[in-house]
Amino acid sequence: MEHRRIRADYDDRHVTVYQAYPAAIARAALAAGRFVPPFKPGRMTWVKPSFLWMMYRSGWGAKPDQECVLAVRITRSGFDWALDRAVPSDAGVGSRPDVRVQWDPERDLHLSPLPHRSLQLGLAGEASRRYVEEWTGSITDVTPLAHEVRDLVRAGDLDAARALLPEERPYPRA
Repeated sequence: MEHRRIRADYDDRHVTVYQAYPAAIARAALAAGRFVPPFKPGRMTWVKPSFLWMMYRSGWGAKPDQECVLAVRITRSGFDWALDRAVPSDAGVGSRPDVRVQWDPERDLHLSPLPHRSLQLGLAGEASRRYVEEWTGSITDVTPLAHEVRDLVRAGDLDAARALLPEERPYPRA
């Protein structure tokens, strides 16, 4: 397995990315079917195609201000646009690229680090605007799924927990 590889739930037209938000932002986005205030499109927003990495980051949707985990279906063309413009987050100190990439250890069901890396994309400026206005196809609350998987892991039923995970496979790059 490659050390750095994008793994995602995708089809011919869309890629699913995950984000965790406070309830006010998530409720507004779910009601509107897109990101609306109090979401601030000018700020850097990080999207993650790995469900388990999002579970690690949000503490299974239990950390303060990350209580609502959203699955956001975005266009593959938008995702690819962002990938094509991504600058490593530690490069260009002092610069403000619209898309930053960061590779963090992927996580297992116990949220322990794995030896390979998982992608995060930071979207700001034009990229954030496009994410909100053009790329987002649907937004789904997956917080109940996060809690169900967490509870199965805590009960030691890893097979049942694994069966609920979204199918993430290597993402092809042209």
